[in-house]
Amino acid sequence: MELFAEQALLPDGWRRNVRITVSSDGRFDAIVPDSDMPAGAERKAIVVPSQLSLHSHAFQRGMAGLAESRQNPADTFWTWRRLMYQLAHRISPAQMQDIASYLYMEMLTAGYTQVAEFHYLHHASGGVAYGQVAEMSLRVGEAAHAVGIGLTLLPTLYERGGFDGRPLQEAQERFATTPELIGRIVSETRSAWAGRPLLSVGLGLHSLRAVDLEAASDLLVAQTGPVHIHVAEQQKEVEECVASVGARPVEYLLSHADVDERWCLVHATHLSSSEVAGMARSGAVAGLCPITEANLGDGLFPLESYVNDGGRFGIGSDSNVLVSPWEELRTLEYGQRLFTQTRCAALPAETLGSTGGWLYRQALDGGRRACGLEAWGLVAGARADLCVLDEDLLPLPYLQDDAVLDAAIFGSRQPPVKNVLCGGQWRVRDGRHLNHDSVTAAFRRTVRTLLDL
Repeated sequence: MELFAEQALLPDGWRRNVRITVSSDGRFDAIVPDSDMPAGAERKAIVVPSQLSLHSHAFQRGMAGLAESRQNPADTFWTWRRLMYQLAHRISPAQMQDIASYLYMEMLTAGYTQVAEFHYLHHASGGVAYGQVAEMSLRVGEAAHAVGIGLTLLPTLYERGGFDGRPLQEAQERFATTPELIGRIVSETRSAWAGRPLLSVGLGLHSLRAVDLEAASDLLVAQTGPVHIHVAEQQKEVEECVASVGARPVEYLLSHADVDERWCLVHATHLSSSEVAGMARSGAVAGLCPITEANLGDGLFPLESYVNDGGRFGIGSDSNVLVSPWEELRTLEYGQRLFTQTRCAALPAETLGSTGGWLYRQALDGGRRACGLEAWGLVAGARADLCVLDEDLLPLPYLQDDAVLDAAIFGSRQPPVKNVLCGGQWRVRDGRHLNHDSVTAAFRRTVRTLLDL
């Protein structure tokens, strides 16, 4: 396959008249700017690397918009969590696959071609194991494979109900695992996915309140892929951690685990200045999920100090209440503007230029690292993933270079995505996934059953 982009975002910046050659194994064979258009090539106006969602809970797409009614006078993350547990209690493996397929189709249509799935729904109701211990994990993989998105599955350890070691609640029984069980799920899933290049496996630790780091040490040593953990999302979590172990969550994590570039610290919202600096030094990626964090009232990540310390970050769709990398980046920047009462607030100190361009590039790099990928973007040897933007959905015509990304993030009412290539195959054409009708019908049937509509 050969494409010809009038302008394309390459690792060294925007270039013109770019010849893009895709090999039969689904990778970029050559990226050549300042070229003549080859005979038979597809001509595209604007081509950019596709984004990566570094944190997703696929099943929660089945409750999008249903948790927006106040259930008590103090509605918080913790009341939302009870509603989420109600959905988790009911969902079957087949329903998980239907919901994940629909979500991943939405992701592709919005401009994501890779997702890290933080997966902790392992058992049947009551905590009963499936005959195939990796049943739920394999269903998520089938969903990704069917719609054609890259997946980094993170089978997630979930051992206890709090820092004090209390047992899991009844509503959490489907999540209950041991390090040994997670090791089995990782191994069996990797084996089942041999020969499927879009599917890979890492490791999730649900949170410090749900995992004993010492007990998980052997599991961490054996892990070769990325490691993700929820941390410091809520003030209540910080307070309980201090009361239990005498340290703040990120402080404790950095001193009790070998946190390095393999790690993604999801949310990390409530940090002290020393935690900010320590997290940046570690090389870990901050997994920021601005739409979900705003939806749940989590708070604002200290982005200004973190990026000034050299910290890396990427974006995640998390609860999947709204699926758009463009909106994630806009929400991230606008939250910082409201907090600092300045504009272009995400840019490091003394950095001039495009806010949208800088945010987009940072999210690409952080997402690549968090998903455990060696290469990403329009570069020879990388997996052949890209987005063709729709000029008709941008607010102004004739935009060039980073003005394209500024307009796409801050001026477009919907994801300005026309065509999406993943693994060398077109998954989205003219803004519509090739399997849209069948995937949507299955999703609607499943949601109707789950919600008894």
